[in-house]
Amino acid sequence: MKYPYLDKIQKNGDVKKLPQQELPLLCEDIRNFLIESVSSTGGHLSSNLGVVELTVALHRALTLPQDKILFDVGHQCYTHKLLTGRREGFAHLRQVDGLSGFPSPQESDCDTFIAGHGSTALSTAIGVARAKKLKKEPGKVVAIIGDGAFTGGMVYEGMNNVSNLNNLIVVLNDNKMSISKNVGQMANYLTKLRTDPKYFRVKAHMETALERIPAVGTALVEVLQEGKKIIRRGIYHSTMFEEMGFQYVGPVDGHDVTELTRIFTNLQEQYSPVFLHIVTQKGKGLKPAEENPGEFHSVSAFDLDHLTNPEMSPKDSFSNRFGNKLAALGREVPNLCAITAAMKYGTGLNFFYHAIPERFFDVGMAEEHAVTFAAGLASQGMLPVVAIYSTFFQRAYDQMIHDVNLMHLDVLFAVDRAGLVPGDGETHQGIYDTGYFSQIGIPVYSPCNYAELEYWLEALVKTMRGPRAIRYARGEEKPALAALGCTGKPYDMLCGADKADTVLVSYGAETEEILAAAELLRHQGMAADCCKLVQVYPLPDGLCRQLSNYKTILFAEESVATGGIGQQLCTALQAAGWQGRFILRGVDNTHLLHATVPQLRRDQGLDAHTLAQDMLTRN
Repeated sequence: MKYPYLDKIQKNGDVKKLPQQELPLLCEDIRNFLIESVSSTGGHLSSNLGVVELTVALHRALTLPQDKILFDVGHQCYTHKLLTGRREGFAHLRQVDGLSGFPSPQESDCDTFIAGHGSTALSTAIGVARAKKLKKEPGKVVAIIGDGAFTGGMVYEGMNNVSNLNNLIVVLNDNKMSISKNVGQMANYLTKLRTDPKYFRVKAHMETALERIPAVGTALVEVLQEGKKIIRRGIYHSTMFEEMGFQYVGPVDGHDVTELTRIFTNLQEQYSPVFLHIVTQKGKGLKPAEENPGEFHSVSAFDLDHLTNPEMSPKDSFSNRFGNKLAALGREVPNLCAITAAMKYGTGLNFFYHAIPERFFDVGMAEEHAVTFAAGLASQGMLPVVAIYSTFFQRAYDQMIHDVNLMHLDVLFAVDRAGLVPGDGETHQGIYDTGYFSQIGIPVYSPCNYAELEYWLEALVKTMRGPRAIRYARGEEKPALAALGCTGKPYDMLCGADKADTVLVSYGAETEEILAAAELLRHQGMAADCCKLVQVYPLPDGLCRQLSNYKTILFAEESVATGGIGQQLCTALQAAGWQGRFILRGVDNTHLLHATVPQLRRDQGLDAHTLAQDMLTRN
């Protein structure tokens, strides 16, 4: 496919050279390019298709990198990357040595901040804007925040601290609300009026002049401001943003690139923080994504000529097996509830939602609230299951400690995307959960296949109480692990034919690599057994006693080495008097690539070949 207008964009600033009438054609080119490119590589699609015109308008009006753009969440930055000269990198998007799927200051000085999690951009933007003030630097700071991020409390903490930052613009990208309700002739007129620099100048000068009137000046200003609030309530239905210190503008058609460019150009002169409310369509330009944007939020490579609805024909995965099993348990257990944080489809809880909607709760992008909400449910005799990705559970660490664990409440944490995760790189790896759950004394189970997932999920729901966690990998089970079945034991010894004095130990998806490593060692003449944990914390009864029979133990885990399960096992063995050789292989979190899982394992020394070499060279 040819892209005549996108071809004119080779570097940052080139969009300013295009005639105004070509901007809609450029947007069409960008949208077509993103659909074609992401269909080949995979990536975040719906969110990027929705912000094309917004991003073009910002680049048209702003001067980067003097002006700063902060994305919340950063996966909506693809158009920004195209406009800053990184088009060639899309051929290797989210691949080793390729373009990151998130903003990356290492890639470009036009990327202000890494942003893989939600509800953070406003706080960051306030810090950047305040730093500009302190350093007396020119330039605007723009935070682009989706309506989903406004379900997270951190946004409101930031809004409470804007305090007259007249170099700050917050863009609410609203892709939920109908645009027809409020965007009429009057609203359009007021938007044009309120973004005109003359309006700001007159407003500031009038308020200053009135305040100088002895005795009544300040009171008169307050009366006029209250009168304006009454009018705004009738037009906009809310004055919350202005009451928190913003100049509210909108709602505006987020796909009108000409109007957006005019607004951002006029906002070069402002006297207070501006809150611009735009309305967009997520997935715009690709009909299946428009109709089902959640399913096209993050996609693998797909065939544009044979698109299906992923919800109607979902690919088998740990998430879907978990969701189906939990829905079945929900029918049996009347007080079982399911909670997620804006990830109904990603966690597989759409099955529970369809089966038992009255006990399903999507709290939005608010992991802290999800965990404390679950604590409230549990305190009243309900059995809540909180299903969140491992990387996002980090955001609720305090709530796990204070609101769940102190009272030993019956909350089950379902940790999706545990271990190494492909594509997203350093922002989304599930490598910390075993450390933080075990640190505060919460039992953790890590099944390696579907059979174990379903068995232990039922056990954790029906027979176990108190805080507990079950973690599982992204994607499908591996054939070698499926063949192991489920014994129902907290750990399994997978012994070779010969008497071995070495053993490889792991859990979850990494079990695949220790099995393959043992086979490689067998071909090298070394007998090695394997030990697969399901209960990873606390260490199962009898485990240390059994492992003490081996002279060399290699422990491999897709979690951070420091504070992980391997270190805890080594300490327990030494405390029991074992004096053998312990080799620990975990994740070094100082460099995390965006790559496939096999590539990540090779990079971290967690692949079968490296594990086998460790055993051969250290014996």
